[in-house]
Amino acid sequence: MKANDMPTAHPLAHPPAPPAAHDPAILLAHTAHRPYPLPHGAWLMYQSWHDLLFIHWRVAAAQLAAHLPASLRLDTFAGQAWIAVVPFWMSSVRPRGLPAVPPLSRFLELNVRTYVTTPKGNKPGVFFFSLEASNPLAVQIARNLFHLPYMDARMTWDGTYYTSQRTHWGAPPAHFRARYAPTGMVTTTVAGTLEHWLTERYCLYTTNRQGRLLRGNIHHLAWPLQPAQLALEENSMLAPYGIHVSDEAPLLHFARRLDVLVWALEPVSAEE
Repeated sequence: MKANDMPTAHPLAHPPAPPAAHDPAILLAHTAHRPYPLPHGAWLMYQSWHDLLFIHWRVAAAQLAAHLPASLRLDTFAGQAWIAVVPFWMSSVRPRGLPAVPPLSRFLELNVRTYVTTPKGNKPGVFFFSLEASNPLAVQIARNLFHLPYMDARMTWDGTYYTSQRTHWGAPPAHFRARYAPTGMVTTTVAGTLEHWLTERYCLYTTNRQGRLLRGNIHHLAWPLQPAQLALEENSMLAPYGIHVSDEAPLLHFARRLDVLVWALEPVSAEE
């Protein structure tokens, strides 16, 4: 697909979602789609994700496993490993009990992620190679509070055209430029399918400075996914990790909006 085949860009301000979508109580009342129960304790943070595109490639498992902590194992679907680049933007980011405060509550984000689980495989989750963000304060808070490899970047999004240029001090360069848009109706995935395996994950894994394995739980409604089109102009997000993907077309899934609750990190026990 050529870049000029994409729809005309629209303003960043999108029509608001139904008010109920903002209510954490509504999210907490719908849990049947989760693969395991809600985490214990109160959620810590609320956030909304917008105009998100999952760009997934199959990749050799050995390329990914070398980057994982020893306490995690790579998760695969039918023996195949996957990696994703995920551009989107966030709004309404706020701690529990406090209002969203611009500009901290609204910024762009671009993730590189793969899929992991603990040795016993009880809670499959996500492992992030990198998370770019356009808000330097959000980057510092996330690096210190959630022990995630957030990095500063210069980023833009006009509704169809997304760009990111890493500016984080001391980090290897990485760039992303692409046009994307949804092309079909909203659906939810079916358990047992690849699309469900790739997207319906409710925790992330990371390690702290001492090497302790930590899990961050999240909750949201089932992903409202749409097929998508992509004109990828530049993508060097995988280069710093020596990860190479084939020339086959990536899998694409778009989500207009998802409201998310985030819990504080918890240590992962050896029995898990």
